[in-house]
Amino acid sequence: MAVERALISVFDKTGIVEFAKRLAALKIEILSTGGTAKLLRENGIAVRDVSDFTGWPEMLGGRVKTLHPKVHGGLLFRRKSPDDQKQAAEHGIAPIDLVVVNLYPFETTAAKAGLTAEELIENIDIGGPTMLRSAAKNFESVTVVTDAADFARVLKELESTGETTLETRVELARKVFASTSRYDGMITMELERLVAAAGHVALEARPVLPERVHLALRQQQELRYGENPHQAAALYVPAGRAPEGLAAAKRLQGKELSYNNFVDLEAARSLAAEFQNPAAVIIKHNNPCGTAEQETLRGAYLKALACDPVSAFGGVLAFNRPVDAATAEEVAKLFVECIAAPLFADRAKEIFAAKKNLRLLELPAGGLEPERGLQLKWILGGMLVQQPDLGELNDQELRAVTKRAPTAEEMQTMRFAWKVSKHVKSNAIVFAKGGATLGIGAGQMSRVDSVKIAVIKAQCSLAGSVVASDAFFPFPDGVEEAAKAGATAVIQPGGSMRDAEVIAAADRLGLAMVFTGMRHFLH
Repeated sequence: MAVERALISVFDKTGIVEFAKRLAALKIEILSTGGTAKLLRENGIAVRDVSDFTGWPEMLGGRVKTLHPKVHGGLLFRRKSPDDQKQAAEHGIAPIDLVVVNLYPFETTAAKAGLTAEELIENIDIGGPTMLRSAAKNFESVTVVTDAADFARVLKELESTGETTLETRVELARKVFASTSRYDGMITMELERLVAAAGHVALEARPVLPERVHLALRQQQELRYGENPHQAAALYVPAGRAPEGLAAAKRLQGKELSYNNFVDLEAARSLAAEFQNPAAVIIKHNNPCGTAEQETLRGAYLKALACDPVSAFGGVLAFNRPVDAATAEEVAKLFVECIAAPLFADRAKEIFAAKKNLRLLELPAGGLEPERGLQLKWILGGMLVQQPDLGELNDQELRAVTKRAPTAEEMQTMRFAWKVSKHVKSNAIVFAKGGATLGIGAGQMSRVDSVKIAVIKAQCSLAGSVVASDAFFPFPDGVEEAAKAGATAVIQPGGSMRDAEVIAAADRLGLAMVFTGMRHFLH
């Protein structure tokens, strides 16, 4: 069915002038409203105001523009239905065959500082979603576009045949309902902040956790499989927004990423984001097997590798600085699966080009920021939701609980080891010295076993090292094993029923011990 009339009303006007010019060249009548109509006229495009089309003026401060039977009748009447055709003719309803609409930026407005309840409410789009839904419901006859990325596809079909294909109309309709569903979900979550009192409404601070969580995701890419070959998997990103973070990383070379690659890369990226100085992170099976913060990136990589070179084979790397040639030359000596960094020097890319299967990922701006979104985990029949672990050491809450206080050097190393422990699966034990991990024990059922494994994994002497524990030592045995290996200081949350026994053991062994009052479990 040929497109004869289009209704265009957009907030985001990206690409709309060129799109409308090409519609006009096809002799398609264009209806429009407000700022969109003004822009099109300023660019020499003939436009008919919707108010002229309906015979009814815009009113109520612009709240009512397109909410009219002639608009929605023109969108909804079934072209193949004799009864619909008869009623349309009786009431002077002309068909609208193409709708181009995007919505007020509610999400952006809701995030503004100092936002009033009135501003929030006025940015709830009513006419836009209503037109989109009407047009999408009648996809057999109407083409609906809500994303400028679809302009080229629609124009190609119109300029070729004068109409769009049913396949295109169905796909665009699905996109509309996904968009309006997400939009309503955002509104629902934001209105939870709305309170009424003394005859007016106001916004409260955002709740720590919302009463309702609405997810709207779109598939960005299929993955070969999930954690195992018999599991299907794909990467999804928030619908209606440009991808961010790791999901927006640019793959410079190498084969497609797998599910496990993404999981390990996120673990590596998030740990690398903890450090201000040049840092290197090596991840294997979602656990750090080496981390270092040094004056140079090459130095950081070599220190990280020295922690556990056996486990590093086939690992995933992340750097918090552009990878230079000197670092690339060292990394190229080891088989690794993936490397993520904010940039790769040209010479570094040349060095890595010899390894065809190695994936290089260039992180976007903001790619080394901590993840601040809610963390979700499915269980049978429900979903667990929590805030991300953004806890940092608070100097006012740190307590030296032993007779010997830590030296300045020990305290500096404690801070480093504590950051790493946050990213190691519980029970986590990290031995460190000189801004580098020396031994890591992860995921054991008992803390003393994590200590023993960290000692076994260490490739060098642990004399003079510092130990970080993500949770309290329930018995003195873990501290005793650490001291036996050569550790001189311990940082841990404290809070055990046997803290007094643990502290007494540390004093007996000459250790300095600091309580953080904060736990970093990672399951």
